[in-house]
Amino acid sequence: MLQAERGRLNRRRLLKAGLALPFALGGRAAASDPVFIADMHVHLFFRGANGAPLRPLGRTMAQGNATLVAWSLVGDLPWLQSTPRGFKQKGAPGPGEARKWFEQELARIKGHIAAQNLKIVRTQNDVELALKGDPHVVLSVEGAAFLQEDLNQLRAAHEEGIRHIQLVHFIKNPIGDLQTERPEHGGLSDLGKRVVRECNRLGLLVDLAHCTEDVVAQALAISTAPMVFSHGSVTFERTPHWSMPAWQARQLSFAAARAIAAKGGVVGLWALRPDVGPTIEVYADRLAQLADRLGEDHVAFGTDMEGVAAPVIADYGDLRRVVDYLQRRHMSEGRIRKLAIENYARVLTEAFRGREA
Repeated sequence: MLQAERGRLNRRRLLKAGLALPFALGGRAAASDPVFIADMHVHLFFRGANGAPLRPLGRTMAQGNATLVAWSLVGDLPWLQSTPRGFKQKGAPGPGEARKWFEQELARIKGHIAAQNLKIVRTQNDVELALKGDPHVVLSVEGAAFLQEDLNQLRAAHEEGIRHIQLVHFIKNPIGDLQTERPEHGGLSDLGKRVVRECNRLGLLVDLAHCTEDVVAQALAISTAPMVFSHGSVTFERTPHWSMPAWQARQLSFAAARAIAAKGGVVGLWALRPDVGPTIEVYADRLAQLADRLGEDHVAFGTDMEGVAAPVIADYGDLRRVVDYLQRRHMSEGRIRKLAIENYARVLTEAFRGREA
């Protein structure tokens, strides 16, 4: 019996050592109580051979112990081109084309997730598992072009596993105005307002990234659930305008960011080097400043990895180093956990709770 007990203890020690190893290698002392990581906005474009992603998602997440990652399907990618002034529209989807693209890309994303033995977030319980260290992927879509003015497509998207919807992206649309083009709706269209209400009813998290500040204000007045601005930054010096360089046009004014926070929402800091700075430490300082100004409950990671050129955060190992740096700065563990994962988990959960039976 004593020998059996020793065996159980040895197995426990071995398991604990195995779990602690990645953290020990990174120089972290709190191996028994790790800080897990969420990302409100990341891409894996399928540019490799035979439709394979450039990097397997499971391994990428494991590099930094990321357990709650929103993989964003780019809903308007076929109609975009890269220019010296950023992404610009090169065409418009014909009838049914945006929906077909959405279905094809979603199937490829799901196939990769399954091959990586990862799980998809569908319920509040899945979010809670991610908070405990079980890796999960949130299916997200950037730009609701696939709707093509049919709100029934929102219900279908929810049934297919989508839980996070960004209203607009880079192409003109019937929903609302985007930050990088001349406004034409005066904010949200009537359709856009119905989309926000239907997302609330279905339990879909609404993402205001790329939306003009008029859209932000109008969506905040309508929504019954907190919303996110998943990726971008906040400027304290100017009011962004569509005619500015793309990265400046894509910022939020401090007033708009505060309004999102006041409704319980969260602003994500992207990894665009010209905006947030050249080093991981500068990125971390920018994140901490944003938490000081907006409140620690309203800031999160929203890297836009593989969506921005020359990012300061290139993988989840880099985000782990952000956490390490904040710990060395003696930021409280409670605040770090909020910024790293808990704030995104909270807004997802609150969106889910709004779902009508």
